[in-house]
Amino acid sequence: MSITIKPGTLTGSVTAPPSKSMTHRHLIASSLADGVSLLESPLRSEDTEATVEALRKLGATITDVGGDWEVTGGSLTPPSSVIDCHESGTTMRLLTGLCSLLDEPCTLSGAPSLLRRPNKPLLDTLEQLGVQTQSLDGYPPITVKGKMRGGKAMIPGDISSQFISSIILAAPYAENPVDLRITTRLESKPYVEMTLNAMRKSGVKVQHTENMDAFHVPTGRYKARTTRIEGDWSSAAFLLAAGALSGKIHVDNLDVESSQADREILRILDEMGAYIKISGNRVTTEKSMLTAIEADLSDCPDIFPIIACLCSAAEGESRLTGLARLRLKESDRVAAVMEGLGKMGAAVTSIDDILIIDGGALHGAVIDPYNDHRIAMSFAVLAQAATSETTIMNPECVSKSYPDFWDDLKQIGARIR
Repeated sequence: MSITIKPGTLTGSVTAPPSKSMTHRHLIASSLADGVSLLESPLRSEDTEATVEALRKLGATITDVGGDWEVTGGSLTPPSSVIDCHESGTTMRLLTGLCSLLDEPCTLSGAPSLLRRPNKPLLDTLEQLGVQTQSLDGYPPITVKGKMRGGKAMIPGDISSQFISSIILAAPYAENPVDLRITTRLESKPYVEMTLNAMRKSGVKVQHTENMDAFHVPTGRYKARTTRIEGDWSSAAFLLAAGALSGKIHVDNLDVESSQADREILRILDEMGAYIKISGNRVTTEKSMLTAIEADLSDCPDIFPIIACLCSAAEGESRLTGLARLRLKESDRVAAVMEGLGKMGAAVTSIDDILIIDGGALHGAVIDPYNDHRIAMSFAVLAQAATSETTIMNPECVSKSYPDFWDDLKQIGARIR
């Protein structure tokens, strides 16, 4: 299947979908908490549904209540069969930590794309905390057997922040407090801040150094509570970029004080010269003459594809750095972005983890997103600024994080067939 997009002007209002990252984290905390929690306005996507399915298999009761999720937790049990994480790397990694709290083996696996994503640093650190692990040299299927003993452990911070989140999210339920030291620069730090925020809201406060190179997680228990999931800056980034490229778009349901990493889209758009207006929880962007930037995306790698697309339409030469880990996502995102931009007429060069983009006139092309939701959405937005039609292959891949993306794009005037 494919869709074809005609370039044009987009105008209107869209409500940002709920945060995928926060939905995952609150689902897990609520499943560990004693009693009944309510998640209001959670994101329903392939990834979050994978986490719901896995938690149900571990004994949590998760019920749909008028579009919200009611979670009854506090008594997780070993699963009777392999936990299928489908294509969700977040599910795989966060649930690996959770399963290490159980005293029977738990095996986690998933789709072929997930089996190519590394987890060895996480497993090595869990072993330091007394957990038994088995894997294919760090690749799924993964089997863990607890119970997590606690104590001191070390882990690198420059491969995936999800490893750190996995450990600290489960750590309150270890037999002893956990002291975790980060041995390298912690990249994607805001994602760990999101985890700490979710834990704090659920009644557990983690002590950490200012630069987050050491964490002390006390033993404790999460408290059941009602939590409203905030809007997702990762998804909003596509809409805000669309406004800056091709019209005037209002995006609602955004917390400008959020700890989400991809709130960085505001600073980057501002630096590129885009018109931005903030009014309460509404952010508006309008078509602007964009200029080249230099940006380190090591703390916000998920917005790399849409930033690269913006740079291809900007005047001048942009340099994007901090891209090394992007080769280990749903696709090799650096290669996929280079291929797509090249097809649309942009001059793109890669040197190590640096991407150099010389902006200019763009034409339509056939884009293969390699089953990567963020690649598909980024080029759908860039298609609005091209001089001819663009075709996106496998458009249904956006269901991983933003199932309503195509409907929302049509709502603001995109001509899609």
